[in-house]
Amino acid sequence: MLDRVIANQKRNDEALDIYERIERRESHKGPAGTSPEIKISRVVPAGTGADHIPVGPDGKPTDAAAYRTELEKLERSLAWAAEDGHAQREAYDKIARKQKDRAELIDATRSAFLYTFVDREPRGDRILSKYRMEPNPAYKPTSRATAIFAKVRGYAWIDEAASQLARVDVEVTDDISIGGFLAKVYKGSHFMQERYEMAPGLWLPSYSQYDFDGRRLFVSFSIHERTLYTRYHRIGPPKEALATIRSELGRAELGKPGTANADP
Repeated sequence: MLDRVIANQKRNDEALDIYERIERRESHKGPAGTSPEIKISRVVPAGTGADHIPVGPDGKPTDAAAYRTELEKLERSLAWAAEDGHAQREAYDKIARKQKDRAELIDATRSAFLYTFVDREPRGDRILSKYRMEPNPAYKPTSRATAIFAKVRGYAWIDEAASQLARVDVEVTDDISIGGFLAKVYKGSHFMQERYEMAPGLWLPSYSQYDFDGRRLFVSFSIHERTLYTRYHRIGPPKEALATIRSELGRAELGKPGTANADP
């Protein structure tokens, strides 16, 4: 069952490269009591990255001219990403290496943790199986990234009927060094994420929360971030997405509503 969950998780991650969405991000990067910074964006995959286009709380543009300027920038990014040149191949190779590292990290969770069944819990009309995740003392890390699993524990909620990860909640149990000794994430830092079926067979994030404290060189940092993900909509790889964005720009010229004014 865990093997199926991991295989599905990798497919879900790949889908983020062809699905646009609305993200509402609330960040606290100062001491307690600091006012949060809130950013709401239409996030559109653009081949070798993703464009974040500011929108209002309803997911619609607040400034038509500024929004059009951002769409034109996105059009240029997609046009570049859709070409088959040396620069594009280098950029995609770099992305492929990052995706490979991410996939290996997901694969490692299968043996890096010991999973103990705790209970079954309802969520809406689904039943989730809750598992406790504890570091496996027999696991041998294969990289600096996988070595962090020895300092993490928490819980995973799995929809066994769908073989999908529905929720994960983990805590850092010991300080983690990053980049040698250049940075450190302190014990007690926390991460949580909820996932739902956003398209047939695809379980994508609906909510994420990071609460990290640490230091970078000799400067302490505190990052507390909450992100809500809504309005997932398949836009496709760069050539397909380019046609969609150009169509949206064409409708804007005619004074007709584009996809940003609809509910994907």
